[in-house]
Amino acid sequence: MPATIIAPSVLSADLGRLAEQVAAVEAAGATWIHVDVMDGHFVPNLSFGPSVVGAVRRATRCLVDVHLMIEAPERWATAYVDAGADSVTVHAEATPHVHRALMAVRDAGAKVGLALNPLTPLAVLEDALCELDLALVMSVDPGFGGQRFLPAALGRLERLREVRRLRGCRTLLQVDGGIDSGTAAPARDAGADVLVAGSAVFGASDPGAAYTELQRAVTG
Repeated sequence: MPATIIAPSVLSADLGRLAEQVAAVEAAGATWIHVDVMDGHFVPNLSFGPSVVGAVRRATRCLVDVHLMIEAPERWATAYVDAGADSVTVHAEATPHVHRALMAVRDAGAKVGLALNPLTPLAVLEDALCELDLALVMSVDPGFGGQRFLPAALGRLERLREVRRLRGCRTLLQVDGGIDSGTAAPARDAGADVLVAGSAVFGASDPGAAYTELQRAVTG
């Protein structure tokens, strides 16, 4: 598996300076940018549509990692890929047609991810693991940035890492929620390959410096 990846989430960015802030973290070494999409139904908040994904795509050479926290994601997957998403993650809880949603992403030409909320049993991720490019363990209840990391996510990451080892999957394990300089290393040690960080990076006055500090926390 590659070195731990930090994926700054633009949910916490200043949208009036979006291109500038994305460029700052890319200059600091970021290779992924995470975009949280919320519909006000699956989660109690609204965020971005395909146009913002397109703006991020135009602003960076980084992998654009889109996390759909929306109902019926199979209806919208193609729109986000067409807008510039390289990877699209859907929630198992958001549709009764999980496989159809995943295939919609794959057929549109993007990498495929599947996410689970904190108390959703891991069985669905375990069953699908080798069919995925990305398995996302939520370490907060989805819907809002700035929440505190839920430590139970560490055990869930450890379990998925063991399933991956036993099955020989190449799936990346991602964690999203409450990642900062204090929680990044424990999440890495539990098995996370990709750490999504929003307020810890874009909530800082200097996102590039904040990204560098967080990178040191997982490599130092």
